[in-house]
Amino acid sequence: MLVLFFFSACRKDTEVLETGPLSTPIRPEHFPPAHYSFETNTYSKLGFELGRKLFFDPILSVDSSISCESCHHQKDAFADGGEPFSIGVFGKTTDRNSPPIFNLAWSTSFMWDGGINHIEIQPFAPIINPNEMGEDLNNVIAKLRDHDEYPALFEAVFEETPLTDQQLFWALAQYMGNLVSANSRYDQFLKGELALTEDEMAGYELFRANCSNCHQEPLLTDNLFHNNGLDSVFQDEGRFQITQDAADLGKFKTPSLRNVMLTGPYMHDGRLETVQDVIDHYASG
Repeated sequence: MLVLFFFSACRKDTEVLETGPLSTPIRPEHFPPAHYSFETNTYSKLGFELGRKLFFDPILSVDSSISCESCHHQKDAFADGGEPFSIGVFGKTTDRNSPPIFNLAWSTSFMWDGGINHIEIQPFAPIINPNEMGEDLNNVIAKLRDHDEYPALFEAVFEETPLTDQQLFWALAQYMGNLVSANSRYDQFLKGELALTEDEMAGYELFRANCSNCHQEPLLTDNLFHNNGLDSVFQDEGRFQITQDAADLGKFKTPSLRNVMLTGPYMHDGRLETVQDVIDHYASG
């Protein structure tokens, strides 16, 4: 039970997701080096703002009803808080829980099964998925080129015309790659800016003893794939669908525990409703 005090160090009232269009990407000093460096995708304030506009615009979906934000709400740490499965175009239901998408610049793979290995390509999957945005990429580019605002916005950022799918993915990466969670009480403790309470420290010690092998500090994920004992027969084969290696049956990517009180329900299929349910699962053996 005490471990809850550590998890709640990322509560809504103490954590701030940095999303401002700064002149350089946010890279907290107590974090390891980011995996995504913006070397070929030159970061700018204008690029960030363009990416944010695209993220919230349902124009990326076939019927202009679903945006990226439809399944990744900022108020829920960019998860679909409270929903096991998100609703896509035409009322279709996705088959996995929408994960939060902060700190993506430190990720080496994306999706629960790691089927995408680059942040710039990640948006392609939901755009073309028939249960999510259900669109064709060529149609998306055609709509953006015919739009009243987007051609000029893209030209201002990338100084080339006409706008391309590469520019679309670059703009989204500039926004998503700068959604950084690094200012919770936990972070302030790591930086020596405050002391945890007695209960929080007890929870932290329990966490380090029992959970930190997979939820490695300070990102609170190892970015790897594990079978955590949810099933013995797999309706969703997880990482195996990508690698076709029998050792990967039932393995899913370790989610970060940052903002965990905002991102439930939990697991790849949202089967566990509360953090206490998660703790009970692991405590049960």
